[in-house]
Amino acid sequence: MILKLSIPPALAGSRLDEALAQLAAISKGEARRIIDRGGCAVNQSMVRVASRGMKDGDLLTVGMMQPGEFRELQPGPEAVIYQDRELLAVSKPSGIASQRTPYQLKGTLEYWAGEEFVRLGIKEPVRIVHRLDRGTSGVILFPKHRQAAAYLSELFKQGTIQKRYLALVAGTPPAEQWSADGPIGKVGTSRYGVMEGGRHARTLFRSLLTDAGRTLVEARPLTGRTHQIRVHLAAAGLPIVGDTTYGGSVAPRLMLHCAGLSFTGRDGRPVTLQSDPDDDFISSCGDCWRSAAAQ
Repeated sequence: MILKLSIPPALAGSRLDEALAQLAAISKGEARRIIDRGGCAVNQSMVRVASRGMKDGDLLTVGMMQPGEFRELQPGPEAVIYQDRELLAVSKPSGIASQRTPYQLKGTLEYWAGEEFVRLGIKEPVRIVHRLDRGTSGVILFPKHRQAAAYLSELFKQGTIQKRYLALVAGTPPAEQWSADGPIGKVGTSRYGVMEGGRHARTLFRSLLTDAGRTLVEARPLTGRTHQIRVHLAAAGLPIVGDTTYGGSVAPRLMLHCAGLSFTGRDGRPVTLQSDPDDDFISSCGDCWRSAAAQ
């Protein structure tokens, strides 16, 4: 929830954390936590200094997160699956935002990548060239300099990066291999759907194994629309387990994982990156995962 608050004359001269606590009716400690994680802007500029002095009429834009939604992100060394002079490739956990939001900086993968850049001595900002939904896990790339960012952005734009996802769905697909090309458009605040007038979208699917009414599916999106795989599977009557937004059953997480990216690097060499899903994904797949992994 985003709050917009104006500093009244009575709070002019007070500290940011004190003013925020009074205006939002929260504790001073919670106000400081919001400021620290990048959830407060003063006159449309993010401020992370709790002692910042307030002026009459200053506008605060504050992200109030649901209890338990924020958690610190501290991936271990195994999170980095590849790096060279061009890029850092990370296996993103499920439940973590890829990039900063209006109400959160700390706790996002973008913030963690920035900290990793500092640790590696890289004096460059973190540049976002692609994203994974909060609930989706798997391979995500962070270019280490401007030229690499421009190159990777163009690859994603042209669709020349091959993407491989794994999804656990409810139901049995009508065929071992099929494709979906329904155009996708926005149908709600955070929902998308196949609709006339939507943007062209195409996904290739392959059924890996069905067990107990669930199927492990491989998805290869040829375009990059928001929620593309989730929407195309839901439209086919195969909602992803854990994807309650699109009719999926409740699960520990959204059972969608970016298992691999393949592309040609700036130097002409092939780059293939792979990531295994986490324990929650594997255990939810059960026999589907064990049988598919043995193939």
